[in-house]
Amino acid sequence: MSTITPSPADEHDPALTTREAAALLGISVSTAQKWIEGGAVESWKTPGGHRRMRRKAVLRLLEERTAMASAAPDTATHELRPLSSPTYAVAPSEAARLRAVGRTGLLDTDAEPTFDRITRLAAIMAGTPFSAISLLTATRQWFKSRQGIEACETSRDVAFCNQVVVTEQLVVVEDARDDPRFRDNPAVTGEPYVRFYAGCPLHAPDGLVVGTLCVFDRTPRRLDSTQLECLRALAEIAEDEIRLYMVERGRR
Repeated sequence: MSTITPSPADEHDPALTTREAAALLGISVSTAQKWIEGGAVESWKTPGGHRRMRRKAVLRLLEERTAMASAAPDTATHELRPLSSPTYAVAPSEAARLRAVGRTGLLDTDAEPTFDRITRLAAIMAGTPFSAISLLTATRQWFKSRQGIEACETSRDVAFCNQVVVTEQLVVVEDARDDPRFRDNPAVTGEPYVRFYAGCPLHAPDGLVVGTLCVFDRTPRRLDSTQLECLRALAEIAEDEIRLYMVERGRR
């Protein structure tokens, strides 16, 4: 592990605790601990055994993590720009949000066990046959991980998850046939005949919503407060994994 010795010259670069560094990076304390112990940030131990790191070192890692706008194919560039006349609702931050999707570097990458574990746990927790981690571009909803779903993507204009992206809140639909937002959706009137849906927003390091963790079913249902809290917790884990992916990709 990299270590540094604090000096008087660092008086304008305050030392941070692990919790403060985690807050600055937008990750959980446990994830910050793993990064620090892995040498992602230079640090040292106080006489009391507590680890400290300089704020500038943490900011350098943050900049490295978010500087992911590498060259992309023209097709990808097009779908990461807002449509002039979208057929679906968009938030005022849509342009910035699409750039954030691109910066994750996740679009069209292979399935990974870390994300698949999250969707598997989400489906078990909710008791649903379907779950997914999705990213929404201007034209499509693409699944980084999916359980019970054959297609790897759908068009954005039929995506339930778009409501999560626009509202930036947890969205729960107990029976889509009774919800005016979704009752005419092709996924409700036809295969897979979605009735129940619950989706949590997934945020990029800059706070913009890039996608969702969602569960859904062919039969109406209701999640209790514990299940909803579990879904939120799994979404937070997914956000940590997205940030970790960005850090590792930025260090290559």
